[in-house]
Amino acid sequence: MMQLSDSDFHRLVRFVQDNYGINLKQKRLLINSRLSATLQAQGYHDFKGFVDDLLKKKDKEHIELLLNKLTTNYTYFMREKDHYQFFMDTILPDITKRNERKKVLSIWSAGCSTGEEPYNISMCIKEYLGANAGAWDTRVLATDISQRVLSQAKDPSYELPVDIPPSWRTRYFVKRKDGSGMYTVTPEIRRNVIFRTFNLMDPIRFKLKFDVIFCRNVMIYFDQPTKDALIQRFYNASNPGGYLLIGHSENISKDSPYRMLRPATFRKD
Repeated sequence: MMQLSDSDFHRLVRFVQDNYGINLKQKRLLINSRLSATLQAQGYHDFKGFVDDLLKKKDKEHIELLLNKLTTNYTYFMREKDHYQFFMDTILPDITKRNERKKVLSIWSAGCSTGEEPYNISMCIKEYLGANAGAWDTRVLATDISQRVLSQAKDPSYELPVDIPPSWRTRYFVKRKDGSGMYTVTPEIRRNVIFRTFNLMDPIRFKLKFDVIFCRNVMIYFDQPTKDALIQRFYNASNPGGYLLIGHSENISKDSPYRMLRPATFRKD
């Protein structure tokens, strides 16, 4: 196994922190174990050559490799199930009432990984609006920094979700015809999600401000100043009364501009 020198470790940590907000200061052993074999297979004899190339060329493939190896794109349908219940019982009644005239819901799944979250959001919206869904623009913006997971999300292949209600399985899922036994989602749900590459460290300049932002289990990789800065950008990108949902294991500063409604659920006053 290649060994990561102090110099290369600090250069790598600084590059990832400055450009992607991910805090790797306590992850030296992880970096060493997850990258060594892959870099050797690509012809590198040491970490220095890779870090030199990374900092000099900023090659997209190198960056993608690095981020995919050092972060976990772990997600599944109905993850943190009470969020979806709160979304249907509290958030959707509120934002549909406020947007009754223009009939547009602006919802962002930030850090969408392989697509389960935005598709799940779309299913909740369809369930709530029922026969009126066609009268609304309910498209969900779904972003991630990884091209690899976005490619999987755009052509999804999932194991049949255990926690999905039985009626949803029939209504929103289709068995793939490739003999894999896996399922995709219906064309109607797929059309309702717009996938884009986006780095959460970049300025948020989307056309619309958001009624709801889901950013769950993403900020676990960030230090507190990075979290605080991102939360402020989310706040500025939200409509008055907008909601932010984060993972149950995450926290935000007590000085956050959002008001807490319940654990891991916040609202812009």
